[in-house]
Amino acid sequence: MIWNIVADFWAMGGYGLYVWGSFGMTAILMALEVGWVRQQRQRTLAQVSAESAFEQGLNKDWQS
Repeated sequence: MIWNIVADFWAMGGYGLYVWGSFGMTAILMALEVGWVRQQRQRTLAQVSAESAFEQGLNKDWQS
């Protein structure tokens, strides 16, 4: 397809809203996924840390 002006490129032959909307939605969802994964990782690390501290506390009780 040949575009004479930049507006023709953005219009994408009448399908610009669908094309750019799809790109935009995909970018938003990918960014949300990264955020959710980071949040879950932090929760998991905190849980593992708490469990480790708890187990270390139990081991000290048994050694006394």
